[in-house]
Amino acid sequence: MADDRPEKILAALGGADNIVEIEPCITRLRCELEDGSLVDEAALKALGAHGVMRSGNVVQVVVGPEADTIASDIEDLL
Repeated sequence: MADDRPEKILAALGGADNIVEIEPCITRLRCELEDGSLVDEAALKALGAHGVMRSGNVVQVVVGPEADTIASDIEDLL
């Protein structure tokens, strides 16, 4: 996995200012955002996301078993 992937995922989620909360959920990143419309779904998929589920300002990004690591790395960036 590329070391800059958490930064790129964070950017695709609209940046640090757009994150209310992010937590790993098995194979997903569960993200509560200020503005769900800022999410760049194409960029997330290009970064290896298997899927993106949106429900208003809650977005789940399916990243696979490394969800815990990615969420931790993103929290370190916030």
